[in-house]
Formats: sequence, structure tokens, C-alpha cells
Amino acid sequence: MKIWSSEHVFGHPWDTVIKAAMRKYPNPMNPCVVGVDVLDRSLDNQGRLHSHRLLSTEWGLPSIVKAILGTSRTLTYIEEHSVVDPVEKKMELCSSNITLTNLVSVDERLVYTPHPENPQQTVLTQEAIITVKGISLSSYLESLMANTISSNARKGRDALEWVISKLNTELEDLKSTHEGMKPAMAAASTEK
Repeated sequence: MKIWSSEHVFGHPWDTVIKAAMRKYPNPMNPCVVGVDVLDRSLDNQGRLHSHRLLSTEWGLPSIVKAILGTSRTLTYIEEHSVVDPVEKKMELCSSNITLTNLVSVDERLVYTPHPENPQQTVLTQEAIITVKGISLSSYLESLMANTISSNARKGRDALEWVISKLNTELEDLKSTHEGMKPAMAAASTEK
């Protein structure tokens, strides 16, 4: 078993980061995620949003890893559960692979909270537990997978920044469209 963890501070408020996290896929930084299906989404009586999603991913495993694992399969599925608590300002996301579980399990947990000293920033803590089962060189493969997770985590953070930028652009476009419509709306109201 190998445990990987990371902490990152986004220079954006919590609500902005959470909106981006909910719209993270698809994105050009994580092309390995080829599909996202929402299986269930509901609000509980405390106003928390619960989501259960299925992610289809294309694991780009090196040939040597495929040979050691004894599989050529690279399309895998990940089950993801998340809870967004707007009152506590906390989003917790847990995911686990549901493909190749007889060979490897990856359990990941991400928690987004406002920075304790700066509400204009958001702290992301991330942890993954990697277990390769019944294979020689398992510690080597676990370390290799931890490095891949670390690289993918960087891509994921870049993807969130990309989504935030895209959201900001959409907001600016809406504002300018609205501003452009004001004279026409004013003219239409004076014609009545």
C-alpha cells in the first residue's frame, strides 16, 4: 500500500472553486477522462448537495505495467461521491476505481475548504491510497502509480484554473451582452 497526499491553495474564493470543480470535465488538461455520467444528485434536509457520478477514464498504462498486471485493458471506470456543504463551506469528494479491482485499488479523497486566513483563497487537500494486489513488484507499481497520481493532480489543478477562466469569460460576455442590450431596451420602452 502506498499513500500519496498533497495540499494546494487556489487564489480564488471557495464558491468559485467549487463551481469549477463541478464543471471540471471535459477539459484539455485531463483528456484521459472520456466520459462523466451523473448517476444520482440530491439535496439533503441540511441543504448539502450529494452527487454520485461514474467517470470513464483511459488509463495510459506503460507497456511494462500492462505486462506485469497481465491486462491490456486501459478503459476503466471510477465511482465518485461528493458532498457540497454551502453552510460549512466544504466540499468532500471520494472516488474509487471499480475496474481492475482484483489487481489494483485507488481510493482518493479531496477536500475543498476556504483558506483559514484569507477567504479569497481555497485550500485543496488531496489523498490517495494505492494498493496493488497479488503481484510481484507491487511496491514498485504502487510508487509508479503514486507518481502518475501526482502528475494528474497537477493537471487537475490546472484544469480547475482553466474552468475558472472559462467561467469568468462567460460572465464577462454576459455582462457585455447585457450592457449592449440596455440602449435597445430603453429605446423600446420609450416607443410605447
